Amino acid sequence: MPEAEDKKAAKGGAKTGGAKKGGDGAAKAPAAKKAAKPRNEAGPRADAPPSAPLNVENYAPRLKKHYEEVVRPKLIEEFGYKNPMQVPTIEKIVLNMGVGESTADSKKASVAAADLGLIAGQKPVVTKARKAISTFKVRENMPIGAKVTLRKTRMYEFLDRLVNVALPRVRDFRGLNPKSFDGRGNYALGIKEHLVFPEINYDKAESVWGMDVVIATTAKTDEEAQALLTHFNFPFRQ
Repeated sequence: MPEAEDKKAAKGGAKTGGAKKGGDGAAKAPAAKKAAKPRNEAGPRADAPPSAPLNVENYAPRLKKHYEEVVRPKLIEEFGYKNPMQVPTIEKIVLNMGVGESTADSKKASVAAADLGLIAGQKPVVTKARKAISTFKVRENMPIGAKVTLRKTRMYEFLDRLVNVALPRVRDFRGLNPKSFDGRGNYALGIKEHLVFPEINYDKAESVWGMDVVIATTAKTDEEAQALLTHFNFPFRQ
């Protein structure tokens, strides 16, 4: 039908080349989108007050400040040191955990090492047997424990938690043995349950292990070492 075809052609022309309503014959340009505001997801708001930067480099443990301000002057007064370098200090702390159950299950040593890492805040070393002992069912190079050495900041942090948190939680605690010095200014103590440290969750702990804590000092005599640890509030038995 010619009339119907003419109407379709007219509609098509109106859509493509014809002007829209309200215009003077030219098609309106599409409206420009509003510019999106830049989002500052990483940084703080522009009107937020500036926060104080964390000065990690100048951080000092509490017991380190206590040593410099309190312990050192008391030791100089007590022993009459003429040179400040003569004043004994704590050099390092060694934590040792033996796992006898690892002879039956070798995974026990890795679990104990993970718990020791939580207590020390540092990855420990898994210790292995040097030689085979058939009586104890120990083979050569079998993992039988874990150890870790703490120095400087981590040493003072562990010492703070040991004296103020862990030792008061020991069952039937009556004080530390003052005779556990080795004659060269080093002190060793044993803990029967590692659960006394707050880093270990009692409900998630698979087993209970004991551990040895060795405190190495620069003191030349046991008397000086005991005085040093006493000023760090070590609860020695009277």
